[in-house]
Amino acid sequence: MEVLTTFQNNGRIAIPNKIRKLLHIEPGDTLMLRVENDILQVIPLHQAVQMAQEKVRRYVPAGVSLVDDLLAERKREATHE
Repeated sequence: MEVLTTFQNNGRIAIPNKIRKLLHIEPGDTLMLRVENDILQVIPLHQAVQMAQEKVRRYVPAGVSLVDDLLAERKREATHE
């Protein structure tokens, strides 16, 4: 979907209602701005978190808890001190 909007003097842009509904953006939501290849991307924070989780899942097998692994490693280190 492509929609035109205007960049305001105060540095603001309006996100049209069609796009807000499509992306489930509500007033007060946090948005991440990213520039990639000279293109501005506006990503709702909940979507950015989901994208990060998907990247991590590529490297961490299902059922593995990184928190549990970290805690176990810290306990082993503490016993060697």
